[in-house]
Amino acid sequence: MTIRILIADDHHVVRRGLVFFLRTQKDFEIIGEAANGKEAVELAKTLKPDLILMDLIMPKVDGIQATKMIKKEQPDIKIMMLTSFSDQDHVIPALEAGASGFQLKDIQPDELVISIKKIMEGENQLHPKATTHLLANLSNKSKPEKKVIEELTKRELDVLKEIAKGKSNKEIASALFITEKTVKTHVSNLLGKLELADRTQAALYAVRHQLAD
Repeated sequence: MTIRILIADDHHVVRRGLVFFLRTQKDFEIIGEAANGKEAVELAKTLKPDLILMDLIMPKVDGIQATKMIKKEQPDIKIMMLTSFSDQDHVIPALEAGASGFQLKDIQPDELVISIKKIMEGENQLHPKATTHLLANLSNKSKPEKKVIEELTKRELDVLKEIAKGKSNKEIASALFITEKTVKTHVSNLLGKLELADRTQAALYAVRHQLAD
């Protein structure tokens, strides 16, 4: 399957470097470039990419606001933040906006390729530095919301914990010895009960409420 990618970054050299490298991958197609968040939102509407590599700090509209706007209109588009900032002031808002991944620009090219593919398979991808800041900020920040969590069945809770590990539906099915169809049902149910938009927010919820290992 060819992954159609839109690149959004206000630095021309960065965009050109990404285009040059990603075009060497036979299953990637670069369908557009945006120099700011406003252009990213507009191009997302017209080009309908599978995935957007989104910078955080951009003129007109920043990456987080652009992500919110895109996910509201086109929730199926995957968005990976590709930035130089890993602090919690950027990581948490990005994930809450709907980003499926958060990587730093120092990522190795082959790791970027793997990360893109895993996001398209339904996994969450966080750079180790971003994960460190995220866990440091969220640990002991809040206690579990017992009422809400108690609404989940034991199996839904098991699925939520596996989502927090970044596993795909296929991997969760294998770990819990159930079918992928059953996993999808549990994911849909727990997202509804917790009033969450997607599995990225579910993973963040699990970490915030001390449900993740």
